[in-house]
Amino acid sequence: MSLTAKQYGRENKEFKYWRMRTMYSIMIGYGVFYMVRQNLSYAVPSMCSELGISKSDIGFVMSIGAILYGLGKFIFGLVGDRYSARYVMAIGLFASGLMNIFLGMSSLLPLIVLFFALNQCFQSMGAPPCAKMLANWFGKSEQGSKWSIWNTSLHVGGAIAGFISPWLLEYSGWRMVFYFPGVIAILTSFFVFNRLRDTPKNLGFPSVDEIEGTEPKIKVKNSLGFIETAKLILANKFVWILGFANMFIYINRMTFINWGPTMLQEARGSSSFLSGNTMALFDLSGIIGSVIVGYLSDKFFRNKRAVPAMLCMICVVLLNVLFLSIPKDSIILNLLCMSGLGAFMTAPIVLINALLAGHIDGKAVATAIGFSGTMGYFGTALAGIGTARIAEAFGWNSVVIFTMSSAFIASILFWLVSYKQTHIK
Repeated sequence: MSLTAKQYGRENKEFKYWRMRTMYSIMIGYGVFYMVRQNLSYAVPSMCSELGISKSDIGFVMSIGAILYGLGKFIFGLVGDRYSARYVMAIGLFASGLMNIFLGMSSLLPLIVLFFALNQCFQSMGAPPCAKMLANWFGKSEQGSKWSIWNTSLHVGGAIAGFISPWLLEYSGWRMVFYFPGVIAILTSFFVFNRLRDTPKNLGFPSVDEIEGTEPKIKVKNSLGFIETAKLILANKFVWILGFANMFIYINRMTFINWGPTMLQEARGSSSFLSGNTMALFDLSGIIGSVIVGYLSDKFFRNKRAVPAMLCMICVVLLNVLFLSIPKDSIILNLLCMSGLGAFMTAPIVLINALLAGHIDGKAVATAIGFSGTMGYFGTALAGIGTARIAEAFGWNSVVIFTMSSAFIASILFWLVSYKQTHIK
């Protein structure tokens, strides 16, 4: 047809309606996934105090959960590519909400480990289905902006968790930090199941590739099974380099997300309200950063998305340096610095997904992005127990040096992609 998907939508109002419906539904669903995912970090100080749990214990919980989440993203990427993304997403959200309710009922560390680990497994059923539906409903020329718009959902969900968790802690205790979003997640799972459809062809429309007359660089036959699809993705250098870049970004990002409230309270003297609101701004600034950078990658960088990703990570390095140097009691500078970190370390994650979606057939894109997520959550595992051990042994300044180093390595990997992109097969 040689039209963009957006142009086809203007001609076919029903197709346009389903594109919009798909976008707002996966945004709402994935935002709620983050409400039942980031709430643990806000409950940590109260849980440690009431239950006698150490930072290392919580770090262990986070690391185990991160490893399972990362492995789950690859596994459920394969599942999402072969089966209905709609079913996978709805089931994962329902089960994650249920695990949060069980977490709120727990007082023993083994039970906390168990339910948090299970929660992370079910959390991994969120991103791969979204990736598949984004690739199936939106064309390559608009992936930077559309992925960045969808990505705002996780920051809205994280920001909501940041705003409501201090109030729930203050008036109802840390258990309500798990109960309330858990119920919301269960209710939202039914909404997601009702609203979504996997592909345009499920509704009688042509595929986006047929509309735009484009072909992916990596083509996938419908007959490929789990093992064949996994081998195809794991043999690709492009996927591996971006996977390692994602790992080092997540070391940085998840250190601040998981330990930010605790670090701000212990090292900066912030109250629980101020630390919660600061981290909410961290998430909200991620919305601004990812949308602006995603738009620029479409309009000005012409799909050379590794360049703006590299520039963002250089800014993260500089902001880590700034965070070390500002006065501890400077509320405004702390807020500005954390907001900048949220903006610049979030955008490259969106660009990684857009790079993969533009490189790989839609029938395998969930697997590729799931693998990238797996690598990212190996980084999260390091950010969990690694940050706890560094903080206990050397203090929070050493933690910031740890995150700054990971951001620098990520910038080098993006430079490599940018420099060698045309030669990577």
